[in-house]
Amino acid sequence: MRWPEGVVSPLHIPAWRAFPLRTRLEQRFEIPCVVDNDAKAMTLGEWWRGAGRDASALLGVIVSTGVGGGIVVDGRLLHGAYGNAGHIGHVIASPDGPRCECGANGCVEAIASGHAIGVRYGGGIDAAGVAARARQGDDRARSLFAEAGRALARGVVAAAVLCDIDRVVIGGGVALAAWDLLAPTFESELAHVLRIEFARRLTVHRASLGANAGLVGAAALVLRPQG
Repeated sequence: MRWPEGVVSPLHIPAWRAFPLRTRLEQRFEIPCVVDNDAKAMTLGEWWRGAGRDASALLGVIVSTGVGGGIVVDGRLLHGAYGNAGHIGHVIASPDGPRCECGANGCVEAIASGHAIGVRYGGGIDAAGVAARARQGDDRARSLFAEAGRALARGVVAAAVLCDIDRVVIGGGVALAAWDLLAPTFESELAHVLRIEFARRLTVHRASLGANAGLVGAAALVLRPQG
């Protein structure tokens, strides 16, 4: 996504590569529009009304079809040069890991996203189906969620150390529905690799606004203009 132009290029929707979403919405509804990505909106929503309240430097993470993120510092949503600040999905968690749709190997998204979990399991099953099999004792399914939890922790640590984050909020369909499967390796890997003293005060929370976090954040983009 390019901010503030609102031109989007989602990896999982090829027909929308370089799609001028903001312009099309303004033409269709004849009102000014703001376009941002769901992970950044979730982060802003959780900072404004959810588990991220009062955080000085908040990292929000969505684990869903893909893995995305956003950062709010001192009450302001960071955009970066092109509107993608905080996108931890393309932090390299395992250099020898699976190929990501972005072209790199071992991205967090290539290991921890719902799409990746389903594809890596095989057989046309989605992440929810893999989670069900994991809870039934399927070793392959359980190992995929274990790998996902470790990869997610490595992405969080990279962002936390780089940006001096004091709180992380994790949401998204996969994280909310399968946290019991992700949490054990996420927590153990976080404890193992997060060693530098200033970052060890980091706290991790699940998104308290649930599936509404992105909607609340979208409202905040309009009601609390970010510049």
